[in-house]
Parts: sequence; structure tokens; C-alpha cells
Amino acid sequence: MAKRQAILRAAAEAFREHGFAATGMREIAEKAGLSPANLYYYFKSKDDLLCFCQEQALDRLLEAVAAQSAASAEARLVEVIRAHVRCVLDEVDGASAHVAVDALPPALRRKIAAKRDRYERAVRRLVADGVEAGEFRPCDPTLVARALLGALNWTVQWYRPGGRTTPARVAEEYADYLVRGLIVSDA
Repeated sequence: MAKRQAILRAAAEAFREHGFAATGMREIAEKAGLSPANLYYYFKSKDDLLCFCQEQALDRLLEAVAAQSAASAEARLVEVIRAHVRCVLDEVDGASAHVAVDALPPALRRKIAAKRDRYERAVRRLVADGVEAGEFRPCDPTLVARALLGALNWTVQWYRPGGRTTPARVAEEYADYLVRGLIVSDA
């Protein structure tokens, strides 16, 4: 598993440099310090590597939702947003590729889409819980969950490691900004 994680780190670097579509197994092998034949021992194809990456990210995101124990829907949603940003920008190497679901062949795409849909339903449930508890303004939880996830997933398009901000800072700013719009104001 450690070697597969190291390959994922190398793939993430190659994806950032060349883009997912333009990155081949040869570039990934080179970044990982492996021969192409050795890389194929760990991942039979770029699709296999992408599926592994997406499963790692989605498993982490589902764990983050399941681990929520805060009393308020607001606190739970803030923690899920923070965990999502940390996951895709910092914790799961190659997680930026988790949004490239359409690049997978149909069988793998269905497998990943089912897991992604479970995560979306969990985020939707958090929003609905907040509305039902009177913590969040009345809204369509499906639309709000999709807007939140769209904003969170888009961070992988613009974020650059070593840039002006850190993943932790992005996580804090996004959590504050995105949840603030849902909060019922006493004023």
C-alpha cells in the first residue's frame, strides 16, 4: 500500500504539471522513479490509478461525514467542509483527480459515482438537518449541497502547493464563507 501511495503522489505531481488527460503512465513512472513495467505491476492502467485515487478520496470524505459528533448542524457542516478541502488539497495524494470521474470507463465510473452519490446524500442530509433544526435558512438541501460540493471540488483547479495560501487556510475560509450564507440571522 505504501508504494501505491508513493505512486499516487508522483501521479498528482504529473497531473498538476501536464493535466490529467495529457499525463501518461510513462510520465507517472518517471515521476515515481520507476520503470513503466514496474508501474504496471502496481496499477494496470491510468484508469486503475485514477479509480484508486478516487476511492481513496471518497473513502476519506465518507469517513469525515460519519465521524461528525458535534451537536449543531452548523458545526458538523463546518467540519465536513474543512475535511473535504484538506482531503482534496493536502491529505490524499492525487485527490485533485477525484473530480475526473468522466475520464473513467463506464464500469469504474458507475462504481465511483455510487460512492460519490452516497457522500452527496450525506452532505444533503447535514443541510436538511440544519434547516429542520432552524439553524439554517429554508432552502433546497439538494441544491445547496451541490453548490457546496461544486465550490469545494473547484479548489483543485486553482490551488497550487507552495502558493500564497495553505490548504488549512483555504479550508477555514471556505467553511466560514459557505456556512455563513446558511445561518439564520437573529438581526
